[in-house]
Amino acid sequence: MRESKSKVVVVGSVNVDLVVHANRIPGPGETVLGGDLQYLPGGKGANQACAAAKAGGVETTIVGALGKDHLAQISRESLLRCGVNAARLQSWDTPSGTALITVDDTGENAIVVSPGANSQLVVDADDRACIAEADVLLGQLEIPLAVLLEAACARSTDAPFILNAAPSCLLPDELWEQIDILIVNEHEAADLVRIHSFFSNGTSLDPELLAQQLCEKVPTAIVTLGSEGSILARRGCTPERYSAFEATAIDTVGAGDTFCGALAARIGEHASFSDAMTFAGAAAAIAIERHGAQQAIPTSAEVYARMRESDDR
Repeated sequence: MRESKSKVVVVGSVNVDLVVHANRIPGPGETVLGGDLQYLPGGKGANQACAAAKAGGVETTIVGALGKDHLAQISRESLLRCGVNAARLQSWDTPSGTALITVDDTGENAIVVSPGANSQLVVDADDRACIAEADVLLGQLEIPLAVLLEAACARSTDAPFILNAAPSCLLPDELWEQIDILIVNEHEAADLVRIHSFFSNGTSLDPELLAQQLCEKVPTAIVTLGSEGSILARRGCTPERYSAFEATAIDTVGAGDTFCGALAARIGEHASFSDAMTFAGAAAAIAIERHGAQQAIPTSAEVYARMRESDDR
């Protein structure tokens, strides 16, 4: 029996989401009327840290950066409420990261991110020491790639590095070599395959084939498909399809982050991939039934209850 919990360290962005709900997302050059502006804690790194912490069973620490403004306190307080260790948050004399989000009546969203302090993030000696003690390292692409690579190189040899490659971009070979588990949605998977020319005969949009192609670069690739579930591909194995849990979408903001954080927590507890994928899928299903990002993330008790309900059907 373990004397202490496993440790998940998240290196990533911390934002405040400026959210407006509208009947539909405006097209180019179009103006639509929306509801009241909401200031909600977000950022892919912070969201995923909250999801890992609320999944229970692991100690979660975030390495990130905040500005010296009124938005920083919103982010810090939310992380603490979720049970995240925020001691490794840096403070920079610049605006905090923000995301401008429009959510339509179907729960779909359009997002523009202003990185702010996230662009100033560095990994210092104390951060490297924290990462070296991690059982799982989780990162995303809303921070400088050089910082992410430095963090990945600081982890212990037996700690998996999980990268949620979002938003998708050209990744250096040195970073690919560090990735143990890659998580992307189907659009990001297609982007990575196209950007890196994995296909010799053109890009296919078949998600299972995309996942297999990504496994030429990484040992394990997970492609999330929203209401269609997810695909787990491991090098040399036939891809596995996981069905989505039934859910009525209200707000999809942060659902992918919930999946990533929940999966990292279960991997940290040495769960099987099957168990981790199922748990993460259930957590994401609950998250889309609620408004916001971090406040929508379910607790482990809620996730296990949803899993039992699904088994009983």
